[in-house]
Amino acid sequence: MVTAGQCEGESGMSADTPDPPSRPSRAGRDLRAAVGVGIVLGAAIILSLLMVRFVFIGIVAAAVAVSTVELASALKRGAGIRVSLIPVLVGGQAMVWLSWLGLRGILVAYAITVLACLAWRFRDGVDGYLRDVSASVFTAAYVPLFASFAAMLVRPEDGAFRALCFMIGVVASDTGGYAFGVLLGRHPMAPKVSPKKSWEGFGGSMLVGVVAGVLSVTLLLDGQWWQGALFGAALVCSATLGDLMESLIKRDLGIKDMGNLLPGHGGLMDRMDSLLPSAAVAWMMLFWLIPT
Repeated sequence: MVTAGQCEGESGMSADTPDPPSRPSRAGRDLRAAVGVGIVLGAAIILSLLMVRFVFIGIVAAAVAVSTVELASALKRGAGIRVSLIPVLVGGQAMVWLSWLGLRGILVAYAITVLACLAWRFRDGVDGYLRDVSASVFTAAYVPLFASFAAMLVRPEDGAFRALCFMIGVVASDTGGYAFGVLLGRHPMAPKVSPKKSWEGFGGSMLVGVVAGVLSVTLLLDGQWWQGALFGAALVCSATLGDLMESLIKRDLGIKDMGNLLPGHGGLMDRMDSLLPSAAVAWMMLFWLIPT
């Protein structure tokens, strides 16, 4: 594993000289802080799934609320776009909690949220109406609607294992992409969008993600190896697209991070990028491959 910074060695600094601040990794993050935060978040999610799986819905709901605020703040900070925050926050919670009723509950909540956003923006007049409403509808779809599929994963009796397969697949994709990208990355995948993302990194994501998919689906859901391979490959593609999509948003807004809540990670929304579209893909793949 790549360390947060290379060892300084014999630098000639006296004993009284304060230690220099830790350097970020080649991926541009404080690796030690990022790993520490990742372990804490991962442990909380795993415990919720193994103890009382419904608590996972509460974790998703909390993450949706924070991420929605971060995205709305970034849009206003970067482009002066005003998201109808109250309707999106309230509607987002309705989507997540009504996911227990299935797709019908999510879609009804989303439709009502869109209508509320259209009406809420009336009070600010004509100027920028279409821009702001479009951003509000986008935010409602990008964050709570996608996240609701993660909450919906825990509905079946084996829902805790389904959610674990989803989390394992995305983490494996991110980890494989990071390791292979740092060690072997030479050929940029999308230089105008994310210069540090390479085809070698994508290959690492696919390798590690497919292995993780095979192991998790066969061991946790009693599926076939090929079902796990398809599941893992699909999550790698959706996680990569999610990462690139958020990079595009941040470049368009001219910002580096969506927030600064998590040390080494930026904002919570910066960690949700690969998870959000992958939640929908994970639910659809498992619904098709291993129906309840």
